[in-house]
Amino acid sequence: QVTLVESGGGLVQAGGSLRLSCAASGMNFRRGAMGWFRQAPGKEREFVATGKWSSGHTYYADAVKGRFTISRDNAKNTVDLQMDSLKPEDTAVYYCAAGMGLITSSLRIETAYSYWGQGTQVTVSS
Repeated sequence: QVTLVESGGGLVQAGGSLRLSCAASGMNFRRGAMGWFRQAPGKEREFVATGKWSSGHTYYADAVKGRFTISRDNAKNTVDLQMDSLKPEDTAVYYCAAGMGLITSSLRIETAYSYWGQGTQVTVSS
């Protein structure tokens, strides 16, 4: 059974930083993709960042590029999301997602991912 567990959410002031971590069990994602989506109140879930970890390539939404950094710890089988220069519009529930066999064109698509965490709340105050 594949399980993804997020941690690291919380409340931070605008301009601050948070680091999210996603721990995976039940599957090694070195040959797959593992990343982050988010859902703000009243909005659809949207892509944030992901990595295709067989190649090490990473991908970001335009809204977070230059502020967020995704990284992977192969030994721990975790994926982290370092979030800097946070803005109130980054407030959302952040979900870890993972899948195997994703092609590059599908990496930003929610439905391409088979496994999801329970989500962690990130709140950025102005």
